[in-house]
Amino acid sequence: MDVANDPCVAHYLQYMQDERNASKYTLRNYLVDIQQLVFSLWGDGVKPPFAWKSVDKFAARRFLVETQKKGRKAVTTGRKVSSLRSLFRFMEREEYVPANPFAGVVSPKREKLLPEVLSVGEVTRLIEAPAKLAGRAVKSGNEVKDRLAEYAALRDAAILEVLYSGGMRVSELTGIRRRDLDFLGGVVIVHGKGRKERLCPLGGPACRSLREMLRVRDTLWPSRTRIGGEDHVFVNLRGRCLTTRSIERLLKKYLLEAGLNPELSPHAMRHSFATHLLDAGADLRSVQEFLGHASLSTTQIYAHVTSEKMRKVYADAHPRA
Repeated sequence: MDVANDPCVAHYLQYMQDERNASKYTLRNYLVDIQQLVFSLWGDGVKPPFAWKSVDKFAARRFLVETQKKGRKAVTTGRKVSSLRSLFRFMEREEYVPANPFAGVVSPKREKLLPEVLSVGEVTRLIEAPAKLAGRAVKSGNEVKDRLAEYAALRDAAILEVLYSGGMRVSELTGIRRRDLDFLGGVVIVHGKGRKERLCPLGGPACRSLREMLRVRDTLWPSRTRIGGEDHVFVNLRGRCLTTRSIERLLKKYLLEAGLNPELSPHAMRHSFATHLLDAGADLRSVQEFLGHASLSTTQIYAHVTSEKMRKVYADAHPRA
């Protein structure tokens, strides 16, 4: 069942791509949500075009209940309701349907969980893990393989340095191209949600790590190293753009090496970046700009992390806490 062949869905996806600058990742998630709704309404054998006019508020609420019964987290269920509400809002505006059945559906209340944050010492151990693993590796005697292994260690160290130095999302990191780097200014241009560009800082260690990694990379794939060209900075051992899934896998390896929780996601580096800045006295607005948050309320979660830390210090240290 290819829901993208439905005329209404195809029009909506085109609108989201052309006018709302939705990323491929966002569009893929929207398609998954729409497909789940179609399956819930009409079963697996249905073919487009779909009877969107027949969808009412009761069908929308049934879908919400079904999603919750499957054990989906509140954040996942809320995202599905939001994306489907957006779809029907578009179809109502374009007069494909008479009303938006998801307009009155209330998303489940999200559980407020504080993000997992590494300490400064833990971040340091994690960043040093690629070099430690590489130092224990036995050389194969094959020059090409050994050069690739050297590059992989330097690349992985650079990835960890850049994630922590800039506080960027993994999807933003994988999209960095050579022309986006400004070593002189100590910044990198990243393309965030909605394809919005912003500058992320690159500290001295991150710049040095990137330069060393690029030096080795350029000897391995000289055809991909055009200054100002389209080549991605972080590539796999075949010279192709590294994926977010690849970064998640390599992170687990280094978390184990550093003696940390291997279930942590790369987003923990972003959480740590924001929390450490606030701990050191940075103002919330500046951290919001660094992270690329559209709303300050999204950034305030890190202020809560800092407050929790302060309360714990007080409870542990004050004689009358």
